[in-house]
Amino acid sequence: MKLLFCRMKRSILTLTLFLIVLNLDAQQNSKRDSLLNVLVPAKEDTGKVKTLLLIAKYYEANNQDSSIYYLEKSKKLSESLKYLDGVFIYYQQKSVVSLTKGEYEKAMEENNIGLSLARQLKDSTLVVVMLNHIGIVYGMQEKYHEELDYALQVVNILESTGDSVKLSGSLSSLGNCYISLLQYRKGADMCLASIKLYTKYKKRNDYINRTYASLAQAYQGLQMNDSAFYYFDIAIKESAKVNDKFAEAAIYGYTTTLLSTLNRFGEMLIVSEKALVLAHTLQSRGMIASALVSSATAYFYNGFNTKAKRTIEEALKIATEDSLFIDLTNGYNMLSYIAARDGDYATVIWAEKKYDSLHEIAINEQRIRSTTDLEKKYESEKRQKEIIQLQKDKLAQTLSIKKKSTLNYLLFGSLTVLLIVGFLGYRNFRHRQQLAKQQDELRQQRISELEKDKQLIAVDSLLQGQEEERGRLAKDLHDGLGGLLSGVKFSLRNMKDNLIITADNMTVFERSLDMIDTSIKELRRVAQNMMPEMLAKFGLDEAMKEYCNTINSANLLSVKYQSFGMEERLEKSIEIIIYRIVQELLNNAMKHAAATEAFVQILKDGSRLNIVVEDNGKGFDTSLIETNQGAGLSNVRSRVDYLKGQLDIHSEKEKGTLVNIEFNV
Repeated sequence: MKLLFCRMKRSILTLTLFLIVLNLDAQQNSKRDSLLNVLVPAKEDTGKVKTLLLIAKYYEANNQDSSIYYLEKSKKLSESLKYLDGVFIYYQQKSVVSLTKGEYEKAMEENNIGLSLARQLKDSTLVVVMLNHIGIVYGMQEKYHEELDYALQVVNILESTGDSVKLSGSLSSLGNCYISLLQYRKGADMCLASIKLYTKYKKRNDYINRTYASLAQAYQGLQMNDSAFYYFDIAIKESAKVNDKFAEAAIYGYTTTLLSTLNRFGEMLIVSEKALVLAHTLQSRGMIASALVSSATAYFYNGFNTKAKRTIEEALKIATEDSLFIDLTNGYNMLSYIAARDGDYATVIWAEKKYDSLHEIAINEQRIRSTTDLEKKYESEKRQKEIIQLQKDKLAQTLSIKKKSTLNYLLFGSLTVLLIVGFLGYRNFRHRQQLAKQQDELRQQRISELEKDKQLIAVDSLLQGQEEERGRLAKDLHDGLGGLLSGVKFSLRNMKDNLIITADNMTVFERSLDMIDTSIKELRRVAQNMMPEMLAKFGLDEAMKEYCNTINSANLLSVKYQSFGMEERLEKSIEIIIYRIVQELLNNAMKHAAATEAFVQILKDGSRLNIVVEDNGKGFDTSLIETNQGAGLSNVRSRVDYLKGQLDIHSEKEKGTLVNIEFNV
């Protein structure tokens, strides 16, 4: 079995902000102390504001509370001096502190205020800075479409101003956005354009190494692995030139991921050890944990299981202490494989449970994030509608006032009477129309419900008839034909002892008995598939376990089965339908998809039941499902419709198929 080594996709340029903040040395600390000495006798002017902001900058990396303290003092003084530049820098640096602390909503609010101030100052350079900051926050929240929008705004501004140096870096950032959205071709084009500008003007670009790394990631996504290795190598060399050890360590990490996907585990071990050395040099526990997971993976595939176990335990210790979610997930996944090779199945089960829990947490967080985004979008749209309605009301009021001022008082009474009569007649007419329309809609709805009930009754009868026929056939095969074959076998056994047969004929006779045995086994297997006894006696969960074990023992397909919340049995008819659905999907995986591995999961949460069937087969084009649907999928869809559930099919050619089914029980 092959382990797919996963790593969180981090955009190097997205992390630039943090790397600059963390790159403080003893000399800078000395400068901070000098500034603190200068601060005490300083006058209450813009010079003191700048000193406060510099001190806050030096505290960003290691003491956010102190940084906030000096930032707040700078803001108060800037506002009293009406020093708008100082207020802007306050929000710029405050957003960095909030982002470092993981307070994304707060950072976004501060960035938007900073952007408004930059536009008041009419400084395009400051506008670009805040647009970049907002894009970084969206990137850290994995809102890549929003990040792309702000990156495009930055590029448009820089193209209009002709700032080629900043445009080079912004094109690289734009390329990272496209890479995050899996648009690798566009990402590569943007990175190449950035490098072209840098090469043409030969101007300073401290982050050209990161651009080469991003280009390598784009080629990795395009599966142009030779190009990916080439540009990763250039990125490492460029990082060494500018002594950018953070980027160098990160690039080694990306290289280990690429080597892992290509099964080049010997090279992966060498590169992961380089990444580990750099991570220790930088004292970055996050990088150390990631490098240890990579090293453990390399040790495992190179056959050094003891080293792999020791290394992964060290990685898990750091990841647990620092709450490094991705490294914890990858670490427990790797530990399960290491323990399986050692035969330590208790650790395997424990590690898999840890991995599954973390995976479920990630899914729940994504759902919560999606729900929150939708709620915010709904509230924004609601406020916009209220504003539009208020504008309409205001306009209507203005028109009404103008109309009243021009009315002739002599005709007012008669016009009022006519309006009232007309209004009553019109209202009566509209009321009749609406009543007729409602009655028509009710009739149509009733017809639709009756048709749907008729369809459900037909499907219920069909499914019930199919299962009854399966049961009858299974019983007839087992009791009738099975008993007959057993009787023939018994008779032939008795004849064998009473006949004198030559050696050659005895061989033929024994082969015939073996063929009868094989026929009896095949007959029992067919009868079992048509109506499993386990399903009737012990329920769906045990029946599915036996069915998957049967497939595994026959070496037809490697099936992993999981279930949650299935302690209590479901209705018999529902259990049969679910069993047939999974049976049909696994048959498709074996017969049509040519799959070698499959995963089946049944999850019951209250009244909600979820079924997942995934395989690594050759996949298919899901756009052809409606026009070219086979009998297998048609049966699955009809059963799902009968249960009033939702069927989702995700598949790509050569990448397997995932089927997700949800319904209430």
